[in-house]
Amino acid sequence: MTIRLPDSGGALRTYEPRTEPLLVTPGTPFTSRTVFSAAHVVADPYADVSPDSPAAVDWDATLAFRRHLWSHGLGVAEAMDTAQRGMGLDWAGAAELIRRSAAEAKAVGGRIACGVGTDQLAAGTLEQVRAAYEEQLAVVEESGAQAILMASRALAATAKGPEDYLDVYGHLLRQASEPVILHWLGPMFDPALEGYWGSSDLDAATDTFLEVIAAHPDKVDGIKVSLLDAQREIDLRRRLPQGVRCYTGDDFNYPELIAGDEQGFSHALLGIFDPLGPLAAEAVRVLDTGDTAGFRALLDPTVDLSRHLFQTPTRFYKTGVVFLAWLAGHQTHFTMVGGLQSARSLPHFARAYELADGLGLFPDPKLAEERMKTLLALYGVTQ
Repeated sequence: MTIRLPDSGGALRTYEPRTEPLLVTPGTPFTSRTVFSAAHVVADPYADVSPDSPAAVDWDATLAFRRHLWSHGLGVAEAMDTAQRGMGLDWAGAAELIRRSAAEAKAVGGRIACGVGTDQLAAGTLEQVRAAYEEQLAVVEESGAQAILMASRALAATAKGPEDYLDVYGHLLRQASEPVILHWLGPMFDPALEGYWGSSDLDAATDTFLEVIAAHPDKVDGIKVSLLDAQREIDLRRRLPQGVRCYTGDDFNYPELIAGDEQGFSHALLGIFDPLGPLAAEAVRVLDTGDTAGFRALLDPTVDLSRHLFQTPTRFYKTGVVFLAWLAGHQTHFTMVGGLQSARSLPHFARAYELADGLGLFPDPKLAEERMKTLLALYGVTQ
């Protein structure tokens, strides 16, 4: 069987899907790396909502997907940008997601860390930014999850310079009951975060970031870096205090960063590990045995798919992630909160399908093919 797919120029080409998936089964817990998958949310397709309405979430399907990730040994990074935080999911929805997912993690023994931000606040004073962070930190800590201090649009808009970041983050770290993960999200993921840490000069911003950590090393479990710059991440992780982890958030260069070098390695907190979950878990277990070449042999071929999903405008990578979850059978529909299923083109979807199918990511290749043909038909492509 073949399928006709549109290319970037609008021409149709013939593709022959694979007939068997890559066989990956759950295994033992990881020993060499701590790995989180940032997980997407599943919309309720029957909700009568508009793109401006509060998110309507299918909680059963959303939690089922988290159980899928936990079953393969992955941690879940909850209520992050992959869950459309600030792009369809508001704070009220995120708070409910945190509570439900943390309870589910406790029930199944899964690892979970949750995003703490200020998205209940459009803008405000530094005092209001601190209060917004505090409110969210309390929700996460009360749920029993680890906190991830996310970058704040409100702080980026309010801060006058590095000293304001030092003040706000120092205040929060002193309050945190357990070590947190600090998240540096680059402007390619969210343009409103340009100049974070008080400067658009990344060297100066890095110095401020490290100053925050150095002042409170006992309250920082690690940092999540999403700048899509492998060398900058390597340089940064080499400057971290002893015991503070680097979690790569680089969806372009993750195999080499996780594999590491003679001076260290990165752990992982990645949106691409949502669609790659079982394959990524298998690769890390190979790495646990000391087989770096085997790890790279499994994970390197996935980079083309990741770079495709995260191509500019990078913030719309969530659309591809949810699209692949639908093709893989993790949800019954391709609908997203905020109507974000419209954020990528048909040629983009076609290439994502082809790359994912080539990797064997679909547990049922025939189902994925049928669903891809359904989408093509909606766009007027006949087979």
